[in-house]
Amino acid sequence: MTVIGTIREWNDDEGWGVIDSPRTPGGCWALFSQAAVSGYVSFTAGQSVRLEWESPGQDGWPYRAVRFWPEGQEPVDRFADATGGPGGAYHSTLSLSFDDDPEGTDRPRE
Repeated sequence: MTVIGTIREWNDDEGWGVIDSPRTPGGCWALFSQAAVSGYVSFTAGQSVRLEWESPGQDGWPYRAVRFWPEGQEPVDRFADATGGPGGAYHSTLSLSFDDDPEGTDRPRE
């Protein structure tokens, strides 16, 4: 469910803020990664937003934003590239390899 909310406060340096709406009394905690906008995430106090939320009851906030974006704009999937798959910036791999011990000197340490 999407509701209209208002940014109470937004901390650009730390990437979080609080959104108020009639459906989230006491405030809804919002993290930059849940913002459905492209580019740098920044909001201003008093700005109207569309808000999707849940009520996990953690970290002192009764509500948490699942997704939010400026009112009057379409939400943007920040984590998908042009092909609709996950963006390359959020992909990593790890490969481990071990050298063979041709001389048999690999022994347990005492």
